[in-house]
Amino acid sequence: MYKSPFVIVSLVSLAVLVALGLVWHWVLYLLLVWALLVGIGIYDMLSRSNVLNNYPVIGHFRYMLEFVRPELRQYFFESEFSGRPFNRAQRTLIEARADNKSDSSPFGTLHDFGAAGFNYTEHSLAPKTVPEEAMRIRVGGPQCSKPYLASRLNISAMSFGSLSSTAVMAMNLGAKRGNFAHNTGEGAISPYHERHGGDLIWEIGTAYFGCRTKNGRFDAETFEEKARRDQVKMIELKLSQGAKPAHGGLLPAAKVNQEIADTRQIAAGEDCQSPSSHPEFDTPIGLLEFIARLRELSGGKPVGMKMCLGKRSEFLSICKAMLETGIRPDFITIDGAEGGTGAAPQEFSDRLGNYINEALPFVHQCLIGTGLRDDIRLIASGKVALGFDLVTKAALGADMFNAARPFMFSVGCIQARRCHTNKCPTGVTSQDPRRNKAIDVDHKAWRVKHYQENTLKAFRELTGAMGVDHPSKLVPDMIYHRNEYARAVPLSLPMEPLEPRQLLDGHIPESYRVPWEAASAERF
Repeated sequence: MYKSPFVIVSLVSLAVLVALGLVWHWVLYLLLVWALLVGIGIYDMLSRSNVLNNYPVIGHFRYMLEFVRPELRQYFFESEFSGRPFNRAQRTLIEARADNKSDSSPFGTLHDFGAAGFNYTEHSLAPKTVPEEAMRIRVGGPQCSKPYLASRLNISAMSFGSLSSTAVMAMNLGAKRGNFAHNTGEGAISPYHERHGGDLIWEIGTAYFGCRTKNGRFDAETFEEKARRDQVKMIELKLSQGAKPAHGGLLPAAKVNQEIADTRQIAAGEDCQSPSSHPEFDTPIGLLEFIARLRELSGGKPVGMKMCLGKRSEFLSICKAMLETGIRPDFITIDGAEGGTGAAPQEFSDRLGNYINEALPFVHQCLIGTGLRDDIRLIASGKVALGFDLVTKAALGADMFNAARPFMFSVGCIQARRCHTNKCPTGVTSQDPRRNKAIDVDHKAWRVKHYQENTLKAFRELTGAMGVDHPSKLVPDMIYHRNEYARAVPLSLPMEPLEPRQLLDGHIPESYRVPWEAASAERF
């Protein structure tokens, strides 16, 4: 322990300073420093912190080093591939594409092709040209009267409140310039989403922000007025989110200023916790009836749902409800458990939900097996960042892709992981105007546009190099995965592939039998 030495050093140093002060009077000014340090030491010895109680004064160095530890690792000790959730190699490539600079690299790859978990694809000696028009896709099934011709890659759900006003404006202006869509997140349509007129996907969460009554229920009249605005192209009903499934959204009180409160129709200065489930329905049939209601209120625009895959039987329950009611969502967004968020309970992020590369093909196969796939677009969301990510997700069944954190990097995020504190060093996730004014909206909007454009370009070129002329022709067998100390094999599906309507014909594979029999349109 350091208590006794601290007392001895304090008394000895006092005596020395007093003695020296008799000769050199200016030394007596050092008594102020001595008094400050001794005061801190006494406070530490009375504190409840074990470290500071046993090691007064010098114990603070431990907390100082711990505070800067993430920065020290990121800037000095992190390898090209060790960083999480996005490593340095990924961030560097995203930055280059956002700056519209060359993404070339010298001297060969840094990846270990023989490492366990490495994914790659095979090229063709007869490469194809993927037409630029293949980078857009029509969203809207037979029950939709106002389909949307969407880009394959769009900005994923991030709310105003989670993001700063300037970050939202930069992203929306970038989406406007690049002719792609910007998902509002569940925090409602803010003035900053509307300022530059970029296409919007309006996400409706369990708290119905922006279209809620005083007691937190759905307000149909308000929803109808906003959903019919020309800028809103699609409606996304959020059931769950990969980073915090079955928990609901959370915006800490420190970030809920009056402007955010007005936008969300909530109280300022209080934690904003969304319910974990929707109060408007509690069965699969109820879900689909609500989707049909939203489509009608919006004037026939595409309406879909976003979910992180949990219990497989519950998704099959939704499929059975589609068959029973005849109601189809126009799209389904599958969020992977590895997705990001501004704030979430640690163990919800770490331990709940399915990895997108397992969830996506399961959903894809279930829709095929029930004869529903042709009417519904699948959107992959969850650490989608680079062209090869798009190739992989398309091979597993995705029609479109949503990215969030890469667009945050485009507007200046440095992965400081201070999103929940309101002290983001770059102003991307802070509501402090002194911080978020650092974002030059016009400049960052160009970076948003360039990142999206160059990532789709990489997607097209990789697809063509594989000898494929359209993303719809990509299949799992084209992606190779290396298991530990073994030969690489085609990317395996979590369950065997299904033929169209196979689940309805009675020929149910054993791997689907248990969740199919447990599924019911009447309950989750």
